[in-house]
Amino acid sequence: MTLEMPRSGSTAITVAFAGEGSGEDVLSWGQREIWQALVEQKTWMPIGGAQPLPPGTTVQDMQERLRYLMSRYQSMRTRLRFEPDGKPRQVVHASGEITLEVVDAGADDPQAVADAVRVRYEQTDYDFAEEWPVRMAVIVQDGAATHLVAIMTHLVMDGRGALVMLEEGERGETAPVHGMQALEQAQWQRSPAGQRQSAAALRYWETMLRTIPPRRYAGEGDPHEPRYWRGELTSAALPLAVRAVASRTQIDASQVMLAVYAVAMARICGVDPVATRLVSSNRFRPGLAEVVGPVSQTALWSVDVAGVPFDELLGRVQRAAMVAYKHGYYDRERLEEISAAVALERGPEFDLNCFYNDRRAPVQATPVDPELVREALPRTVFEWTIQRDEVYARMFLNVDDASPDTVRLHIEIDTHHVPPSAAEALLRCMEQVAVDAATGALA
Repeated sequence: MTLEMPRSGSTAITVAFAGEGSGEDVLSWGQREIWQALVEQKTWMPIGGAQPLPPGTTVQDMQERLRYLMSRYQSMRTRLRFEPDGKPRQVVHASGEITLEVVDAGADDPQAVADAVRVRYEQTDYDFAEEWPVRMAVIVQDGAATHLVAIMTHLVMDGRGALVMLEEGERGETAPVHGMQALEQAQWQRSPAGQRQSAAALRYWETMLRTIPPRRYAGEGDPHEPRYWRGELTSAALPLAVRAVASRTQIDASQVMLAVYAVAMARICGVDPVATRLVSSNRFRPGLAEVVGPVSQTALWSVDVAGVPFDELLGRVQRAAMVAYKHGYYDRERLEEISAAVALERGPEFDLNCFYNDRRAPVQATPVDPELVREALPRTVFEWTIQRDEVYARMFLNVDDASPDTVRLHIEIDTHHVPPSAAEALLRCMEQVAVDAATGALA
C-alpha cells in the first residue's frame, strides 16, 4: 500500500534539502538491531505523534523545520538498498526533496483531524528504499497552523536520538553534529578496535547462553486470540518507593527498579537466576552520546535472587548490569549464529525472548516519607490496552515516566507463552516489592 493524500482538503508542499555527508555501507550494529526487530515483528515501527502548535506558528515555519531536520541529520537522509539476497545496506543522500502535507481541518476539530492523519501515516506501509524516514503534516484551520503530525521509522531513531533532535531543533542548533554517524560507525565496527569490542562481547554472550536457565518463565501459557496482549500499570507509589530506596542505599534509581523487577520475576515467573535481555542505550560509548540515530542493542543480564536480602541484591544487580552493558555492543549477525548453535545444544525449551527497557529520565534520589508511599497505593491503575495478532516478543517490559509523579509499566506478552494473569501479577508484584523495600517490610 502506498501513502496517499486525502481526496480533499489537503495540499502537498515540496521541501528541498541538502546536508553534509553521503555514501553507502552495510548497516551499523544499532541499525541492524532495529532492522532485525522490524523483520521479526513484521512492522516498520512507526514512532512519533500529533501535537498542538504554539499560537502564531505558520506553515512556512514547519517547512523550515522539516528542511532543517532533513539537512542536519544524516539519519533523516538515509534510505535502504537491498542486495539480491535481501540484505539491506544504508544509503545516505547529500540532497533531495520531501513532501510536507498541509491538511485543512475546515469545520472539524483540528485535534481529531491530526489524530486521523497520524493513524493514516502509522497504518500505511513504509517503503524503505523509496521513502524518506519521516512523514510530516501540518493541520490548519481558518488559515492558522494548529497541529503538527510527524511519524518516523524507528530504523533511524531511538529515544535519546529523538531528544537530541528535539532539543537542537528548538534552539536552531547550527554547530556541527556530534559523534559518529551511522556510516562512520559501520567503518569503525570493521576496524581492529571494533572487532575486538565485538569479539569480547560475543565471548561474554556465549558463556552466559550456556549457563543461564533455559526458560524465562515456569509453567505454560494461556493462549488467547488475538494472541499478543499489551497491558499498562500506572503507579504513583512505585516511583516514590524507588526514589526512597535509592536515597537510603545510594544506589541509582534505575538499578533499584531493575532489582525490583528481578524479585518480581523470580516470584511470579518461578525462575532463578533471573535472566533478561536489557536494552542498552550504548550512549556511554565514545562518539555515541549525542548521535541522532539508533545505537541501542540488548545486553544479556542474569542475577541470583533466592535467599538474598534486598539491599545485598541491589549490589549484585548493579554489578551484573555494568558487566552486561559493557558487552552490549556487538555484531548482531555473529550473535545470531552463536545463539542458534547454543539453542541446538540446549534443546527446544531454550528461550531468549524476554526484554526489559527502562526509558525513564534520570531520577534524583531524595528522602521520601514512607507514609506518602502507602497513601499513593490506592491510585494505582492496571488495564489491558491492546490485543493484536501482529508478531511481538514473548515478553517485553518498558518502564516509562507517565507524568512527573507517576511511572507506567508497559508489558507486551505472547499469551501462548505468558498468561495474561501472570503478566498483570508481575507488574503488581514489582510495585509491592518496591513499596515493601521503601517501608521496611522487605528484608
